[in-house]
Amino acid sequence: MGILQKVAALLTKRQNINKEIENLQNSCNHPKRSLKLTQERLDSTSLVIRWVCDDCSKIMGIPSKKEEQEYLLKE
Repeated sequence: MGILQKVAALLTKRQNINKEIENLQNSCNHPKRSLKLTQERLDSTSLVIRWVCDDCSKIMGIPSKKEEQEYLLKE
């Protein structure tokens, strides 16, 4: 199998995994959330503070400036 075929196969696997994660996150009730550092985008190395579900890791929202400051002071 050549590089092109390996890359295509891996991209297909990644797409299937992302779809499965999305389905799990959509079925989650998000019972508890916490502020966490997370990637700004999948292709980014920049980190941002977001509300994240503790069970499924779905980003749930953007904290207020006050919440961000409190989070940073705890770290």
